[in-house]
Amino acid sequence: MTDPIADMLTKIRNAVMIRKSTVKIPFSKIKFEIAKILEREGFVKSITKEAGEDNKSPWIVIGLKYRGLEATVRGIKRVSRPSLRIYKGYKEMPRVLPSLGLWIVSTSRGMMTNAESKKQKIGGEIICEIY
Repeated sequence: MTDPIADMLTKIRNAVMIRKSTVKIPFSKIKFEIAKILEREGFVKSITKEAGEDNKSPWIVIGLKYRGLEATVRGIKRVSRPSLRIYKGYKEMPRVLPSLGLWIVSTSRGMMTNAESKKQKIGGEIICEIY
């Protein structure tokens, strides 16, 4: 696996398509920060850090959220990838389906949404797009 963030997003996308209630992802600090943003913005129900069988490999368990028959995560895709990094200044941050979607941006002050980075006037690497 060369891109663990893309793997995480694919696992979430596939779990939503088959209407699973939870998805289990190997733990990393970056993936946990992305999951916290998804929970804070209302795209997922819950996130928990779970110890592995041998207490050496923890997991992130993400509870997926649905409204009736429709999932709250309609689309999720990786923007910047290891072979092609995408950086934007805070003035260049466009809206993602206004009021329906967001970008997750990695900045010098940590992971945040495109709206937060605009408010704090910080640019950074565009990690993914969610709507």
